[in-house]
Amino acid sequence: MVVKPVVLCLNRSGEATAHRVAKVLGAALHGRMDRVEKADAFFANALDHARDLFAAGTPVVGVCASGILIRAVAPLLSDKRSEPPVLSVSDDGSVVIPLLGGHRGANRMAGEIAAVLGAKAAVTTAGDIAIGAALDVPPLGYRLANPADAKSVMAALLSGAGVRIEGENIFGIEDTGGGVTLTVSEAPCAGGGETLVYHPQSFALGVGCARNCDPEDLWTLVQTTLAEANIAPGAIAAVGTIDLKADEPAILSLASRLGVPLRLFTAAELEAETGRTENPSEVVLAEVGSHGVSENAALCLGGANGSLTVPKRKTRNATCAIARAPKPITEFAGRPRGRLSIVGIGPGQASWRTPEVSKLVAEAEELVGYGLYIDLLGPLAAGKTRSDFPLGGEEDRCRYALEQAGQGKNVALVCSGDAGIYAMGALTFELLDRATDAGGVSDAARRVEVVCSPGVSALQGAAARAGAPLGHDFCTISLSDLLTPREDIIRRLHAAAEGDFVIAFYNPVSKTRRTLLAEARDILMKHRPADTPVLLASNLGRPEEKIRYRMLSELQVDEVDMLTVVLVGSSNSRLAQLGEGPRMFTPRGYARRIDGDLRDVGNRHLTTEDAT
Repeated sequence: MVVKPVVLCLNRSGEATAHRVAKVLGAALHGRMDRVEKADAFFANALDHARDLFAAGTPVVGVCASGILIRAVAPLLSDKRSEPPVLSVSDDGSVVIPLLGGHRGANRMAGEIAAVLGAKAAVTTAGDIAIGAALDVPPLGYRLANPADAKSVMAALLSGAGVRIEGENIFGIEDTGGGVTLTVSEAPCAGGGETLVYHPQSFALGVGCARNCDPEDLWTLVQTTLAEANIAPGAIAAVGTIDLKADEPAILSLASRLGVPLRLFTAAELEAETGRTENPSEVVLAEVGSHGVSENAALCLGGANGSLTVPKRKTRNATCAIARAPKPITEFAGRPRGRLSIVGIGPGQASWRTPEVSKLVAEAEELVGYGLYIDLLGPLAAGKTRSDFPLGGEEDRCRYALEQAGQGKNVALVCSGDAGIYAMGALTFELLDRATDAGGVSDAARRVEVVCSPGVSALQGAAARAGAPLGHDFCTISLSDLLTPREDIIRRLHAAAEGDFVIAFYNPVSKTRRTLLAEARDILMKHRPADTPVLLASNLGRPEEKIRYRMLSELQVDEVDMLTVVLVGSSNSRLAQLGEGPRMFTPRGYARRIDGDLRDVGNRHLTTEDAT
């Protein structure tokens, strides 16, 4: 999925320019709160927001000083092959500077912006300056077969070697008959330090297979078919099949190994191509509702003007066919396999949200969740379809998210904290595991890709604010008896108290449930000192965050609400007055181990591993 860029505007002096840039790029405009009048979304802190977008893989165009963007993304720089473009534009629109991602679209975007603004694009990439093209980024619909050789080829060009064109001139540069060769071919070709090979992706691969077919069987069939037809794997634009195979491991593996999209078609869509196929089958019709899968899917992808190049080839468990389009395929028929990303956004503070979660949210078409949690995403949620569900609508929320993904959509199910801790992760898998007639989801929903991404839990956030109260064994207990029988909660409280665990209480109270926290306190008092430290952490990571400490004997229900995490120390936990104030921690026993069991280490250097 191509992620659209976001234009950042920091002040009113650059607002007119920002709107022009956003229009030419078809991008959303995000404005600095209280400083920009009109925007698609507003942010409070420019550095945090630019960093968040960059971490999510979103191209960023800032109408601001270059230094602001540099300071924002510098801590995240690691691999230029995966980082999104970052550009700066002066407030008056006179200069456009591609700062990062020149070969990932920044130079192209700079040129487009400069052309509209009448500005100067300050492109410094050597290849663009020398020959006016980035050879490692071919035009859409073409694939570079040997990207590892691009660096040496560019070095040769910069040293004065000329260019020889073999096949289509996709870069529009002059053929000087020099020592560097740019070859464009549908057939397999050998590249090298002086030769770059590009394949026009004009071929569509249709496949079918028996359920749980060995991935290697399908891969071998496809490789053999391509070789016999003299078609390079890089010339394949996409893999197509029937939607019933959306979760078939062999087909998913094939698309991944070829590095191309997987597109799915209904039986009716496939059947519409039967008049153009060579091997219609009544047996297949009876089985799936179409006279064929592989040939039909290939023709669907190849389009109305495409033709069957390689009719159906088959083995015992797999089939494949290839169609050729008259030009490279850049828009794909059918639908993708749906994806549901179950994400935990942390307690609410943007800096505690992981880059992976931000990326999954940025890629999602639709956000599903409790409205407050989606609101906490701020500008990252701007422009996306959102489906808000109230508290108490958890099963409806998960079911809806799965069914939307079952339609081929990319959906993010947004949870606070970590989605697998007292959140929607477990319920999602419960619905997938439940039979359809017993309240489960549709077959289409069962075939979606489900991605789980970890988040910072309220437990971790509270512990970090306190110091290190989870330094030794701990457990979590939810005090909500809405889903868990009260007797089970009481039994777990007794067990945790006797085990002397540090305990994190989730859902400690509600408007109607006020007694279990007091009961928990009284149970714990029988097993640990009255002055055991207790942390009360409310609204973690939000402006109204509140941290306070109590002794176990002083814990009162009325100062706790549903947005409070209660951390009760073990008998060994301490609350120490240190340089920056009170800090709560639970010793793991290092001093005891070092003073006792490890006295005989002699002169050997004692490491952390030794002590653990």
